[in-house]
Amino acid sequence: MTSIEKPPASGAREAHPEHLGHVIFITAAAAMGGFLFGYDSSVINGAVEAIRDRYDIGSGTLAQVIAIALIGCAIGAATAGRIADRIGRIRCMQIAAVLFTISAVGSALPFALWDLAFWRIIGGFAIGMASVIGPAYIAEVSPAAYRGRLASFQQAAIVIGIAISQLVNYAILQLADGEQRGVIGGLEAWQWMLGVMVVPAVLYGLLSFAIPESPRFLISVDQRDKAKEVLSEVEGKHVDLDARVAEIDLAMRREHKSTFKDLLGGFGFLPIVWVGIGLSVFQQLVGINVAFYYSSTLWQSVGIHPTDSFLYSFTTSIINIIGTVIAMVLVDRVGRRPLALVGSAGMAIALACEAWAFSAELVDGKLPNPQGVVALVAAHVFVLFFALSWGVVVWVFLGEMFPNRIRAAALGVAASAQWIANWAITASFPSLSDWNLSGTYIIYSVFAVLSIPFVLLFVKETKGKALEEMG
Repeated sequence: MTSIEKPPASGAREAHPEHLGHVIFITAAAAMGGFLFGYDSSVINGAVEAIRDRYDIGSGTLAQVIAIALIGCAIGAATAGRIADRIGRIRCMQIAAVLFTISAVGSALPFALWDLAFWRIIGGFAIGMASVIGPAYIAEVSPAAYRGRLASFQQAAIVIGIAISQLVNYAILQLADGEQRGVIGGLEAWQWMLGVMVVPAVLYGLLSFAIPESPRFLISVDQRDKAKEVLSEVEGKHVDLDARVAEIDLAMRREHKSTFKDLLGGFGFLPIVWVGIGLSVFQQLVGINVAFYYSSTLWQSVGIHPTDSFLYSFTTSIINIIGTVIAMVLVDRVGRRPLALVGSAGMAIALACEAWAFSAELVDGKLPNPQGVVALVAAHVFVLFFALSWGVVVWVFLGEMFPNRIRAAALGVAASAQWIANWAITASFPSLSDWNLSGTYIIYSVFAVLSIPFVLLFVKETKGKALEEMG
């Protein structure tokens, strides 16, 4: 074989950059897209009741306005990869930052309900782009020895974004004397909640100018000298840069560009693709996004004061962070399947407890004790078990479980299924809760129970296996 077909070892596996702090900065800057992902996904929680009141709309219309951003998410996620391959990862981040900024300004200053929905679609498109570009860029610039830990920055940034959005909402509500439509500086509180996202959006855009382009993209456009500079920066000067460039170039030329046709088999898709779709769908059908889109509304509906409801939403976000850290620590130690099974059992019990609590008759507009206490505790327990299991392991599974030849296309189908399931839950909750709040949580609990035999029967452990062993 020639040196092009089989390049000499570059030492990339043992690479240790001289300035690890700089690599962490690059990773954190890219993960700002994840922060915005989490922030934008959750910030609407603080505006739901104000939007309902200002535009005098029913639960069905309200749900569509809240959920419509997910349409933009699906489009952004589906197109981000191709955009990044054409113009680069950094330019793609900058486009997302601009769209985030435009969405924040437009959402804060809507003329009517229709343009509020439009700005949410724009924000959703940016979320979709960020959800794809951030992890891809981080993987491409991370030294192999640190890749797993650096890749976790994206998920950590998402849950921190969720928590910060709840904290900002709570602070704004305090300034507005506890009223979502209270006026601050000429704008209503809920408008400030949506508009504050301008700050992290602009910061994301500015940080994108301070980090290098992906060496993989630079090689793809024949800018090898620049690629070597970046590789030296992130992997260290002791790596054989010529051999490293040759490795990346060969890997890119050998890659099979998977297409939708590669996924077809019996019953429409190959069995492994159905498993990926199942994981994505179950992750959403347990109702996790209800906790982040509607938690303030939920607590207010059972008699909790708006200010207190925002505080409870913030505490669930902190629990989400704690659970995510637990999952990051355990996922490579105990495996993916055990975490998923423990999480399913914990979620099923917590959701059943919530269903029982919400079945009580309200007394003076509030849940009586012990149902009120059980509802609060169970909501936090549910988020904890989701975060330490399905919140992390589904993405780990989807990145590992597919054979190399179909990985990209299969991951795209599974991610699309997740956005669709997310939309279904988000759009249906207001109407379902109007029908029967307790019954709604029973439905979510049933899905949590059903996820247990699904994992036991169809999901194989991927811990400790090379990607080449999957299939």
